[in-house]
Amino acid sequence: MAELGYDLSKHASKSLDEIPKLEYDAVVTMGCGDACPFVSAKRRFDWSIPDPKGKDFDEVIEIRNLIAARVSDLLSEIRSTQF
Repeated sequence: MAELGYDLSKHASKSLDEIPKLEYDAVVTMGCGDACPFVSAKRRFDWSIPDPKGKDFDEVIEIRNLIAARVSDLLSEIRSTQF
C-alpha cells in the first residue's frame, strides 16, 4: 500500500467483537463461505479472493488490485441502487 501513498503502520485489524452490532448495508467475505462468522447485513457477498499470505510481491499486488476493483464496482452498484 505504501507505493500507493497509503501508510498502514497506524492501522490494525479489528475483531468482530469490536464493531457495532447493527445491520450493515453490505458485508463482503473473502472465500470463507459458510465458515464466516455472521454479521447482519442487507446484502452479502463472498468474493473468493486468494489469500495473499506467502505470495510474492507481484501476486500480492494482483490480489490488492482485484480487491480494489471489486470494491469500486460494489460502491458504484450501491450508489446506483436503493436497498
